[in-house]
Amino acid sequence: MSTDVYHIPALLDACMQGLDIKPDGTYVDVTFGGGGHSRAIMERLGPDGRLYGVDQDMDAWNNRLDDPRFTFVHSNFAYIKNFMRFYGVNAVDGILADLGVSFHHFDDESRGFSFRFDSPLDMRMNRDSAFDARQLLATYSEARLADVLYLYGELRQSRRMAAALVRARAQQPIATVSQLLEVMKPFIKPSQEKKELAQLFQALRIEVNHELDVLQRLLEQALDLLKPGGRLAVITYHSLEDRLVKNFIRSGNIEGRIEKDFFGRVDAPLRAVNNRVIVPDEAEVEANPRSRSAKLRIAERVAQ
Repeated sequence: MSTDVYHIPALLDACMQGLDIKPDGTYVDVTFGGGGHSRAIMERLGPDGRLYGVDQDMDAWNNRLDDPRFTFVHSNFAYIKNFMRFYGVNAVDGILADLGVSFHHFDDESRGFSFRFDSPLDMRMNRDSAFDARQLLATYSEARLADVLYLYGELRQSRRMAAALVRARAQQPIATVSQLLEVMKPFIKPSQEKKELAQLFQALRIEVNHELDVLQRLLEQALDLLKPGGRLAVITYHSLEDRLVKNFIRSGNIEGRIEKDFFGRVDAPLRAVNNRVIVPDEAEVEANPRSRSAKLRIAERVAQ
């Protein structure tokens, strides 16, 4: 499978610079996908370097690197610490996470990630998971549906949308993209159709895959895994992710709660490498329009 088709890695050069890769270092790409970032890391590793590529979607297995220094880990990155321990790794020099949905997922009609195709409402990153978007729409209460649409999609008509979904499912299950779009049609402005549908699908996808919960778990485990001076690079694509990562880098917790030592100095386990968020330049956006909303934050583990 062509990695160009699977996914174009965002902010590639900035990620490599931010990770400050050591030739003999140990690195983890927790969102392996098409392997674009991983290949760039491998090019900078020497014979004693190690790279672990993590992905919960077995489709990514087709893109694995044929190199003895590389190990593919089929897992959700929420369990990264356990898997590193399984491989005998107690500490790493760098962790990279590209939280965006790949071209592969959006373009695969069978996965239900895109409103461009009339496909089953799936949206699972891990096909082994028992819970998908159809079950979400069939089982969540009206109040819970409204919360998902408002918190994860920032949809202003979330309550009316939720009520409409509950009424519609009483008549027949909402199982396909076209059925969902038909129910949502009265609440989508024609002038904002693409934007609002993207928000709708984002909300459902985040909930199906528990994306913010697993991101929190990744960040917390990164503190335990990173060596002093080790780097964490995270690419986010929407404000919910970015706010969580920004708070964590600043304070060591997702709430952004600042703690100070006896002398009033900020006591945080990470130091921001880039004080300003890194975004794609015009040339990258033109070559890869889906990188437009990408934001990169890089942090270094502070020696304790």
